[in-house]
Formats: sequence, structure tokens, C-alpha cells
Amino acid sequence: MSPSAAPASTSSTPLAPLIEAQLKYLLSHSKLPIRVGQIWSGCRNGRHADRFTLSIPFCLDYVHWDFVYNALTPKVAPDVVFGSDDEGFQPLVDYAENGNGDKSCLARWDCRDPNGLLALVQELRELYIEYHKKRVEVVDDARVVFELSTVLSKEGIEVCMVPSTDRPDEVKFAVPLLDLDLAKLVQGCPWKSPQKIHLQVIFPISRSSNYSSIPSAPRLKLISTPDLKSLFSVEDVKLPPWSNGMCLAEYLPALEDSLNNLVVEASASIGARRRFIEALAPTFGRPLEADPIFCRRATILSISGIFTFLVHFAIPLQFPKQQPVLTLQSSQHCNADGTPITSPPINDYPWSPRWDQVEMVERIYDFLTDECQNFRKFCSDAIAQPK
Repeated sequence: MSPSAAPASTSSTPLAPLIEAQLKYLLSHSKLPIRVGQIWSGCRNGRHADRFTLSIPFCLDYVHWDFVYNALTPKVAPDVVFGSDDEGFQPLVDYAENGNGDKSCLARWDCRDPNGLLALVQELRELYIEYHKKRVEVVDDARVVFELSTVLSKEGIEVCMVPSTDRPDEVKFAVPLLDLDLAKLVQGCPWKSPQKIHLQVIFPISRSSNYSSIPSAPRLKLISTPDLKSLFSVEDVKLPPWSNGMCLAEYLPALEDSLNNLVVEASASIGARRRFIEALAPTFGRPLEADPIFCRRATILSISGIFTFLVHFAIPLQFPKQQPVLTLQSSQHCNADGTPITSPPINDYPWSPRWDQVEMVERIYDFLTDECQNFRKFCSDAIAQPK
């Protein structure tokens, strides 16, 4: 599989209109976060670019495939160049040998159909997933073959070989967890694509057909789609221990139960954060701005005598177990660059998760009554320093 870093350079030459329409449709309609890398022309002085690299998600990484059109005949389907590590992946040859060539979307290619490229990518990706499953099925390692057989029926699972020059080759499993529509847990959720949590499992290949000893635990890691971090951070999850002799099919149920409880707690935490933000108004006045969906941020304007400053609240996912982090920002003092002076993050004020939201806010108000004087002196000292 190709490295995960995608090519970044692009051509200033515009894509041929028919090709551009298909690429735009793919990027706006794909449920996968497909990225466009290099765009270039097959002709030295061509008016239009006609080929590009797509970075396509696979097994918690990306594969990079070149899609090669011809600007002179843009109605013809593109050729596809796969990575150098995938010389054995020949999907069209396999189709022909099995007598299924007419089932490919290439057999019905219509350049006027904007869905053409998207359908081709989806088809090739599904075939690529099956190709790697078959590669793993014939690995000379009884444990890996057994592990695959126990979870193969799980929908959405992906596996791949991970070759290495300085250590034994490995097999990586990408196992989807929690068959939940996570967007439904958040009212007004802005996520446009499905949010997923995967367990990455990496087994070393022992090149032995029999177990000679109790196999070591695989390397385990939870990975989620980036947007999910607004609701729930998998980095904070403590994975259950892997017992001696355990297999993946035994490990997954307990992990999914634990994750399900944590996700439900994370959803409930939004309500607690929202009530905290609502409790700011009677004491501080209505917030100038606040995060209305995940309730992770709020800003209020505060005045002490003639000193006016902002208080930024960063509310953690683990609220109320963890207290909000406060940052004060002067409305009257700027540094040499013209940037408003801010305090270091503050989280050492009195706090108890057992207090109700009203008491939490009142305690913060009492703390800031004194702290704002320290901050005012901090600002005055900062602008008084010689430049």
C-alpha cells in the first residue's frame, strides 16, 4: 500500500469540462473523505488537464491511484494506475476470467453521467478490499487466518498486509465499531459524512502453521473520524486488557459495550455543558458568543471599574469532572503587534463537579473578582516593558 502522504502539487491547466464535472460530483457525493492530489496534462502544451491522483481511504490509511483520461477523447472511460505494491491487483482481468466483465460500470460507461467516476471508484475500492482479504486468507500463519475467519462476517471490516524491511511482516485489521448513527445523538449536528470509530488491530506474521506458544497480544488502537472529536475523544478511552489466548471475536463485545456507554455519557455531557452556559447569563450577562451545538466554548464581557475584558470559557468533554479552562483577554491593552493581551490558561480555581451549574458560575465569578486585578496588572506591566 502506498504511503499515507498524498501528492500535493496541482496543475494550473483546467481539467477538461466533462472530466471536471465527474470529479466535482465525486467529491461532493462520496461518503468517503476522498482527496485530490496531483492534477496534470498528458500533453506538454495541452489546453486541458486530463489526469489526476485520488487518495482513497482504505484500512485506516490512504491508497493513491492515478486516473488517466484523454482530453482529446474525454468521452472514453479513464485508465487507472494502482500503486507499485499492488501489481497483483488486476480487477478487470479477474472480471474477464470469471465471465463477469459486463457487470463492471466500465461496460456501461456514459460520459454524460456525472456519477460515472464515483461509481468506478466505489467498484474498484470494493474489489480492492476483497483482494486484500484473499491475500490475508493464504498467509502462512494459523493465528492470523483464524482471527480473520472469526470476524470476516462483520460488515465493513477491512484487512491488509503491512510489509516491512526491518521486522516481520504484519496484518492490519480495521474493525468498525458501534452500529449507531452518531449524528442523531447531537441536536443540530453539522456533520455531513458518517462518523465512525474503528479498532485498529495489528498482528505480526509468525510464518508458522501451528501455535508454538501462547501468541502475544496484538497492537490495538482506537481511531475515529476527525469531526467526532467534538463529541467524544477516543484518545481518552482505556482499552480493555487482551487476555492470554483471547481472539478478536471475544474481545470486541466488551469493547463495544464500553464504548456505547461512553458515547451515551458524552451525549449527556452536552446537556450539562449547555446548562452551564445558560447559567452564565444571570451572573455575567448574556454571552457574546457560544457554541450552540456541542457547547464547548463561550465568551462573556466583564467589567471591573474602568477595566473591560473578555472571559473565554473552554469547556472540556469530561465536564463536569473537569472544569472549564478560562482565558482572560483585555479589551484595552495590546502588545507591540497590536494583538490583545491574553492571560495564560487558568484552571486552578475552586471547583467541584458536585456543585450545580449556578454555584459553579458563582464560584468562578468570585474567583475572577480578584483575578481580574492580577490580570490588569499583568497587562499594564506587559505594555510598560521597553521594546
